Amino acid sequence: MANLGNPQETIAVLQRYGFNFQKKYGQNFLIDTHVLDKIIGAAQIGPDDFVLEIGPGIGTMTQYLAEAAREVVAVEIDTKLIPILQDTLKEYDNVTVLNEDILKVDIRKIAEEKNGGKPIKVVANLPYYITTPIIMGLFESEVPLDSITVMVQKEVADRMQVGPGTKDYGALSLAVQYYAEPYIVANVPPNCFIPRPAVGSAVIRLTRYQEKPVKVNDASFMFKIIRASFNQRRKTLQNGLYNSSELRIPKEKTVAALEEMGLTPTIRGEKLSLEEFAQLSDILGR
Repeated sequence: MANLGNPQETIAVLQRYGFNFQKKYGQNFLIDTHVLDKIIGAAQIGPDDFVLEIGPGIGTMTQYLAEAAREVVAVEIDTKLIPILQDTLKEYDNVTVLNEDILKVDIRKIAEEKNGGKPIKVVANLPYYITTPIIMGLFESEVPLDSITVMVQKEVADRMQVGPGTKDYGALSLAVQYYAEPYIVANVPPNCFIPRPAVGSAVIRLTRYQEKPVKVNDASFMFKIIRASFNQRRKTLQNGLYNSSELRIPKEKTVAALEEMGLTPTIRGEKLSLEEFAQLSDILGR
């Protein structure tokens, strides 16, 4: 069987099928066996696991997943890759390929059918333009999840794990850290892909919390406050909440809430921790 983690094999497969990379899908295929091993190790996949893979490409990581897991469902949006996947995965009877857009797939239904509703593991090599909607979609849809191990743009991985007061800290950091514990497994340079991306990548594992790290009365209201706080980073929190079309909270109400929390009225959103946003949300929601 072809080892697709080898660049020559990948090129041979692509040439055999006359495959052209689609810019609109942000396709960059991994050609480094060490990184593949790290992803499988980080995702902690064992023989009892069901894995959902997003964006299998030509099946490079899918082969590794199929060797390690009980069953794999791989969701690929690009119709031109389907015949290649049928070829590269033909020796595996534990893999199903769906030619779908992951944002439109009923993942809960798949988890129910394939894994009896037990938590699933998600592994993906995501194009950066769609990383946030996919990850947030998985968390918010209450899909039973154990962990998400993804290859993303390095800057996005950094953003997911930083804390208050840093330049990368924002709505994505808070959203990810509300649902999961982020851990950067490895940084991956551009030469590990074909074609080479313009920026570095990183593998990050998001381990779903059994119990959320903060208690909040209304999480969706809290996230509206978080989004409004970071929409205009240079503005104070009170201005951000007042200018938000979703909220329109009077400035004096925000100032009173901040004072109740012992915070200065001129504070910016980037200074608040997840706990503080939860507290602010509960006060403003009273």
